[in-house]
Amino acid sequence: MEKNNNITRQDLYKIVFKELGLPKSECAKFVDLVFESLIKELEKKNKVKIALFGSFNLKTKSARVGRNPKTKELAEIISRNVVRFKPSKMLIKKINKQINE
Repeated sequence: MEKNNNITRQDLYKIVFKELGLPKSECAKFVDLVFESLIKELEKKNKVKIALFGSFNLKTKSARVGRNPKTKELAEIISRNVVRFKPSKMLIKKINKQINE
């Protein structure tokens, strides 16, 4: 089995540079702008849909009582927002096609 490698922002900069041939500084600005736009919309509690990729939205988790597994001590977990990602059907098909090959 192959070792899984993570893709970093630097890797995304390089991919955009290779594909578009723009100056590296412009590629970095482009990638950062995409992420900043996504984050700003999520902060406004808007759903972000990217065609053929998937959608991002916020879900509010309510407060609850949790337990430290090490000490078995009870602790309150505060309410918070979490980002949910739902892949598109096309993305799921592409991923499963690659796995089955």
